[in-house]
Formats: sequence, C-alpha cells, structure tokens
Amino acid sequence: MTTGPIVPPNQFGVASQIGNEPQMLANAWLPSGPAMLFCPADRPERYQKALERADVVILDLEDAVAPENRTDAREALIANAIDPDRTVVRINPAGTGDYRRDLAALSDTNYRVVMQAKAETAESVIETAFQTIALIETPLGVVNVNQIAQAVNCIGLMWGAEDLVAGLGGKSSRFAAGEPGAGTYRDVARYARAMVRISSAAAGIFAVDSVHLDIPDTDGLAAEVRDAVALGYAATACIHPSQVEVIRTGYSPDPDEVDWAKKVLEKSEEFGGGVFSLDGQMIDGPVLRQAEAVLARAAAAENLTTP
Repeated sequence: MTTGPIVPPNQFGVASQIGNEPQMLANAWLPSGPAMLFCPADRPERYQKALERADVVILDLEDAVAPENRTDAREALIANAIDPDRTVVRINPAGTGDYRRDLAALSDTNYRVVMQAKAETAESVIETAFQTIALIETPLGVVNVNQIAQAVNCIGLMWGAEDLVAGLGGKSSRFAAGEPGAGTYRDVARYARAMVRISSAAAGIFAVDSVHLDIPDTDGLAAEVRDAVALGYAATACIHPSQVEVIRTGYSPDPDEVDWAKKVLEKSEEFGGGVFSLDGQMIDGPVLRQAEAVLARAAAAENLTTP
C-alpha cells in the first residue's frame, strides 16, 4: 500500500497526514499519573494549587465556565502558564464559535494537549492540530468512537456519562436509591465506557475513565477506580482535590499483587515463556501481560513526584 511522505511534526508534536495513510504521531503525550483533576479556566488562582494536588490538571474552557466568562477564561489561560507537560486544556465542541476562539487562544500558549468536548468525528479531532484526547459523550461519538480513536493526532479517549444520557433524552446515568444496583451505572453508560476502552486499546492509545460526581461517595469512587484498573484504563478524571488520593490508591497495586506479578515473571523465565502453573493457576501469555501491567503500575506509583 502506498503511503505519503513522512512530514516532520508541527510545533504541537502532531505529524501531518499526507497520502493514503496517516503518519505516526511523534512524541505522543502520556499522563504523568492516574489522577486528572478538572479546574475551571476562569479561576487562574486555582491553577497552581490544582497542579500541586493532582498528576494532571485539565483546564476547562467548556462546561465549568459560563458562556459569558469564556473570554476572561481564555485571557487567564494565556496569562497564567503552568507546566505544559502536566496540563490538558478542554476546549469546546468542534464547529462552535467558542471552539475557534479556544484554538486561537491556545496558539498563544505552550500547551500542546487538548481535550475535545463532545468529539463526534475523526475529522474534527484532526482539525485541532493539537495532540487530542477525544471526549466521547454523545450518541454519535459512541457510534464513531473506533474511527475517532484512529485519528492521527488522537492520543487518548475519555468518556462522559451525563451528556450522553442527556443526548438520549434520558434523565440519569446511574440507578437511583431503592433500585437494584443503586449508585452504579446503567447499561447504556457501561456500554459507552466499554467501547471507549476497547477502541483505545485497538488504536494503541490510552483511555481515561469518567468523573464520579458524588464527591462524598469515596467508596463508590474507589469501586469504580478498581474496575477501571481491571479494564486497563490509564487514568481517572476527577472534579475535586479530595478525590485525587482515592484514585492514586486505586491505581497503585497492593503488595500482594506486586509479589504475585514478580513470581509470575520469574517463573516465566524458568519455563522459557511457555505455559506453566503457579499456585494452581495456569499462566500463559495473557496472564504474563497482566503481571507486566501490575509492575508497570507499581513503578508509576513510585515515580509520582507530586505530594
């Protein structure tokens, strides 16, 4: 198959797409840890505090900012720089006036990673010309998520439950008190969550789990984080600093998990990578990869430098 010429990445680290196949993304950004904290972009006094508490800060130009305050938010974004390697900027949906103004403001900053709200097509992601986390939170976005994940500058996916359910004409993404499974996601939300994870894995990019809106419900958040880890999510977004440690704890494997993973890899070397049994469990290729993932999470937890 013919490919177009390889073009150097632009200032945002995004390689151009020429010819019949997309080129590989150069220097793709990865979250420095699992806790990604939203911060309203019109509250610059919170920027640095948020960065000190979390692994990644998502400066929000969309839902967290009233429409009449978005001009001030963009000015604050330009005037109050924080570490671009640990910052993502959520921009407004493609095709809106705010979207175009967001991109114009970003051109006056050193930020190179955006989160596109309500991403619905691969073309809209490519149009940003930034490394982009596509936020899948509409029915059309869910339908197109696999194609979106394949966009040349799509480095990650996140999903959102409440906008999705609103787009369906529904009223709640979770079962209510008194219903079986109270507090947990309804099937349609779980479907979107699964599709985001599957599509991200198929494209070789990371996935971010959605926020837990009930801030005092730390047990519910912890349960969702454990499930996200089990499914291979790389991070979980949050809306309050008190949720950061719950997320970090959930992504950090406990000592028993680490010991198991080390034993698996040690035994694998003895058996030359073939199938073997350990404490009554059959160990094959997929289990080896799970053990490697546990040790990778343990190493990442040890390397976190923020308090």
